[in-house]
Amino acid sequence: MMERAYMQFPSKLFLDGGDPEETRQADKLLKKAGYHGLDGQTTNPSLIAERSVAVHHGEGAGGKVTTAHAVSFYRETVREMARVTTGPISIQVTGGPDMTAKEMLSEARERISWIPNGVIKFPCTAAGLTAASEFCEEGPVNMTLAFSQAQAAAVYSATAGHGRSPDGKPYDVFVSPFVGRLDDRGENGMDVVANILAMYRKLGDGHVRVLTASVRTVRHILYALFLKSDVITIPFTVFKEWAVPPKDSGREPFILPAADFIYDVPGLTDIAYEEMTLDLDWHEYDTSHDLTTAGVAKFWADWQTVVG
Repeated sequence: MMERAYMQFPSKLFLDGGDPEETRQADKLLKKAGYHGLDGQTTNPSLIAERSVAVHHGEGAGGKVTTAHAVSFYRETVREMARVTTGPISIQVTGGPDMTAKEMLSEARERISWIPNGVIKFPCTAAGLTAASEFCEEGPVNMTLAFSQAQAAAVYSATAGHGRSPDGKPYDVFVSPFVGRLDDRGENGMDVVANILAMYRKLGDGHVRVLTASVRTVRHILYALFLKSDVITIPFTVFKEWAVPPKDSGREPFILPAADFIYDVPGLTDIAYEEMTLDLDWHEYDTSHDLTTAGVAKFWADWQTVVG
């Protein structure tokens, strides 16, 4: 029997979220349009913890759940997602700004056992990079909350010794620039994606893939496709707007960027490309970024709101 020929996007498509029902719906929308389905998933543990509260206490009841309950619910959620997609599913370590590399590694080694297609999501901090530089020899990693080219250079260097799975395939390494949060403060977040892609393509060996994250609009998707970002992870609300556009929009489902596509968002300040090399020790790059610090703190605050 001949294998079915599916249409292909220039980038892999992941769904970003915490609800397996959204994963199923997104996968169905892609298949209905003639694509092969979702290529993977990124997860938000805070959203999953909120769902665990709703299940445990009832919708709208509020309250908290224990850490053990939230972690168990997180495990079952990603297992349910893994029934939809066999592609990479990012599982995040959950800790505050003071979480050490040792603590991250301990949590990563337990969580990678949850599903066969798991990827451990570490923050793009000094502790996160320290943990990832060791864990990448044991399993796949996704460096999240990245906001600069220098951070992406550090990710490249820190994971240069990434290992291989028992079947001989190199472990995945992703870096996730968060475009929406840069846009929120008036900077062109998509410039960071373009700059990292240009740097990796010019100087890199291809072992780190760029995963465009914090996507807020269909134009973010279109520009990421135009740039041929390795992966785009999309929240379900934006994914559905792209897949099922409003009737008065004049757009087709899953519209693609034109060959002469121009990404122009008035009011955003450009982020210039920086000339740098990728052959330094990762500690020599400036990995600090105030949005990374704020992002880690917010993830932890959101988690503590419903867990404890």
